[in-house]
Amino acid sequence: MEDQAEKLREMMRARAGSADISTPSKPKKKTRIITVASGKGGVGKTNMSVNMALAYVRLGKKVVVMDADLGLANVNVMVKMIPKFSLYHVIRKQKTMKEITVETEYGISIVPGASGFSKIANLSEDERQNFIEELNTLQNADIIIIDTSAGVHSNVLDFIAAADDVVIITTPEPTAITDAYGLIKIIATEIDNLNMGLKLVVNSVHSYAEAKTVADRMTTIAGQFLNLKLEYLGCVFDDKSVGQAVLKQKPFMVDSPRCEASKNVQHIVNRLEKTDVREGGGFGTMVKRLFGT
Repeated sequence: MEDQAEKLREMMRARAGSADISTPSKPKKKTRIITVASGKGGVGKTNMSVNMALAYVRLGKKVVVMDADLGLANVNVMVKMIPKFSLYHVIRKQKTMKEITVETEYGISIVPGASGFSKIANLSEDERQNFIEELNTLQNADIIIIDTSAGVHSNVLDFIAAADDVVIITTPEPTAITDAYGLIKIIATEIDNLNMGLKLVVNSVHSYAEAKTVADRMTTIAGQFLNLKLEYLGCVFDDKSVGQAVLKQKPFMVDSPRCEASKNVQHIVNRLEKTDVREGGGFGTMVKRLFGT
């Protein structure tokens, strides 16, 4: 493992060394890795991932959405696309990341999920090293938003541990709140050296007061019982435009850019942008945390 890791580092150094040394080097930007997760399904996690990506595009960012639901991928459904290939084909070395990445009409790129694939941990060493090299091709993006499966599968925790920021989505429903807290508790107990930014978004609310009540409850409990700082990013209203856009298989940020939900998502992304990428974060850290390389 260590030998292969060193070979990968040597390859990266060789690539860097091939650059024109006559051109003054610029500080390399850090790709911001945002993982979106939820304790249960049906809370709008994938919808949030896609529309957050579009809010970042409005800020002039180059954005990739990676569908990391390795069991039942559906980011492509939100943008009315049927991809021919997916992460499965990259993992099996049948296609490159560039070949499976789909450019959308909305200015975001989609990496289709590997439906039917079980665990990253099950990759062979050869598959793992190939996957690392393919992931490397995504680091020209400003933002990578990783849409995980609902719940606490091992892959979800892998992608959470790899992120600079983790956005937990819940709704005011008691079951959604309970499951979101359950996910946060597992994050606190299962991930060593937890130092990513852990954020909360309350979706499908009817008022700011309702959202604040949920957020206050969760941030207080996380602080008291888990000694964990959970930052409330904001809420998204239960807007009829959201459901209408889903039926059209269009992001609501595009279908109804001035609706309340679109304004809410833009506010959430604006708040995220005001926080720096943590020290030691970025693309390299994502790879290290995913694969221990």
